[in-house]
Amino acid sequence: MRLLIMTIILAPPLAGLILGHAKPQTQVTQSAEAKRFLGTWRLVSIVSNGQISPVFGPNPVGMIGYDSTGHMAVQIMPDRSRPKFAGSAPTPEEAKSALTGYIAYFGTFTVDEKARTVTHHREGSLTPGMIGTDLVRRYEFDPNDQLILTPVEALAGHLTWERIK
Repeated sequence: MRLLIMTIILAPPLAGLILGHAKPQTQVTQSAEAKRFLGTWRLVSIVSNGQISPVFGPNPVGMIGYDSTGHMAVQIMPDRSRPKFAGSAPTPEEAKSALTGYIAYFGTFTVDEKARTVTHHREGSLTPGMIGTDLVRRYEFDPNDQLILTPVEALAGHLTWERIK
């Protein structure tokens, strides 16, 4: 009986500690404009100063997703050969080659309709120095169901995404 009472008393707090972040996600109230971001988008192109980005190449591959709980994630892989690791762990040169030009981060997002910007609040990133920082992009939705994101600090370049249907 004593074991049963202890189990009933301790089970809920222990379950909370064990499960930690496994809380049900709640919907975030979003404006009609913010709802236009929701879904998964495929990278079409990265243009810098009117040219194909030399870092990412002519056909980089990427996806970005925004969900109704206010979370987002993105990955972009450059268009260049990335050799497999020779062993089970990469050499320093293999690791550098694998990571160069690869972008991956996740976090939450907010939309400022007045400024026409979306801010990615990065909670995790492949690049450690970007964790906890914000990335602000001007946005534009074109008639072909594409999303164009332009860094506010470098108006000469942009990323074009198409909605995956």
